[in-house]
Amino acid sequence: MKRFGLYSILLVAFMICSAFTMKKGDTKNVYMVGVSASFSDSLIYFTDVQLVDSVELDANKLLPQRQQYSYQLKTYLEAKTGMTNRTCFIYFDTKKNKLEKTIKKMKADYQKDGKSIIRQVDPEFKFTKAETYE
Repeated sequence: MKRFGLYSILLVAFMICSAFTMKKGDTKNVYMVGVSASFSDSLIYFTDVQLVDSVELDANKLLPQRQQYSYQLKTYLEAKTGMTNRTCFIYFDTKKNKLEKTIKKMKADYQKDGKSIIRQVDPEFKFTKAETYE
């Protein structure tokens, strides 16, 4: 019985200490790549892998305000190339190597058919942290 009481006290103490060390809204560095495609032409644009720091992923490990990052790329390409009606996608991960592997596979798939032309977006384009609206 004494051991049960001792174990109970240790368990409660451990739980209290664990609760204080947990961080709510853990912010991590997030790496992103933007991809722009159109159904009416064969040009596929890719950005470089970029680091966007201080981004807080939600409970499902999804990037909040993803549409803002897509919009940043879309408006940049419209202003620089004059191409409208492009669909922009954002790929992200907290691990740069994993993201690079995904993008490498995607580029290989586009090049496999021989009909797509892959171009890099000008390196001056940089994603900026999206505003959170509450």
